[in-house]
Amino acid sequence: MIPPGQNAAFVACMEDVLDLYHQPYDRGIPLVCMDERPIQLVKETRLPLPALPGKPARYDYEYERNGTAVHFLFTEPLAGWRKVNVRGRKTALDWAWEVKELLDVDYPRAGKVVLVCDNLNTHTKASLYEAFKPAEAHRLANRLEIHCTPKHGSWLNIAEIELSVLRKQCLGTPTRIPDQATLLRATKAWEHERNRAQTGVDWQFTTKDARIKLKHLYPQI
Repeated sequence: MIPPGQNAAFVACMEDVLDLYHQPYDRGIPLVCMDERPIQLVKETRLPLPALPGKPARYDYEYERNGTAVHFLFTEPLAGWRKVNVRGRKTALDWAWEVKELLDVDYPRAGKVVLVCDNLNTHTKASLYEAFKPAEAHRLANRLEIHCTPKHGSWLNIAEIELSVLRKQCLGTPTRIPDQATLLRATKAWEHERNRAQTGVDWQFTTKDARIKLKHLYPQI
């Protein structure tokens, strides 16, 4: 949601993120966007009827809720790469462990990773100190540069676009995912195919555009 009137805090975060998106590619300092999304796990109460010639697949409208899971999605837009993990929750500790994997497994040779994420209280270097001993938290924090989208401005996060594509291509109706293991298999298959195709996001909105189209957000000096 875009604020209805002048909002210096929104503008400052927005321009910071938009400037990042238009910096040239640097393998040594990759720009990565991350986002999280809860997923309702649903069991079938009756077996679906498979598609037959002239008849579509049929699913019973009844279902059984089976808890929730959370997608943690990381994407490097300029490289056409993304990764999706599944966890039971999205606490500060979960975020910290995902960041550790990002730094040590996905980008072990990068001097620093620039991370764009939503403005949540778990998306801070403090979470690393909640999860790990001081020396380890310090090591990870020194390789991480966090930039947050504005509050109520998650549409500026490219990872949100990837999550939307994931939902449409992998989790759309009438798909019902009964448990975390099934969810992980489905999302990893989507991840591998999308990475294989080197599909990316062509972000066009710039700071210059924002100052014209979202002029009402800028304080009048």
